[in-house]
Amino acid sequence: QVQLVESGGGLVQAGGSLRLSCAASARISGAYSIGWFRQAPGNEREFVALFWSSSITSYADSVRGRFTLSRDNAKNTVYLQMNRLKPEDTAVYYCAAGPRSTSHIEYEYWGQGTQVTVSS
Repeated sequence: QVQLVESGGGLVQAGGSLRLSCAASARISGAYSIGWFRQAPGNEREFVALFWSSSITSYADSVRGRFTLSRDNAKNTVYLQMNRLKPEDTAVYYCAAGPRSTSHIEYEYWGQGTQVTVSS
């Protein structure tokens, strides 16, 4: 089993930045893909970004060019750097460990989520 803990959310003005962290309880490099998803009230959980095969990344069209994934394998931690934030980025952000997929239903392990609120 893998336990995941997100942190780094908060309130920021439009155009600002936040860095989310996803800390895993066990080694994830080479074992799992790490996906970031978000869910706004009344919306479905949607794909944001994916780290797979240790170094390959994929992003949703809505965040590509603004969000960047990175990782620290020694700390079993994946980061999501979010720049040029927009009010529509407001959501609870979750990281998940599982197979390489942009579908949240494929993922087995989830963190508790961290709230990101972007004011206009």
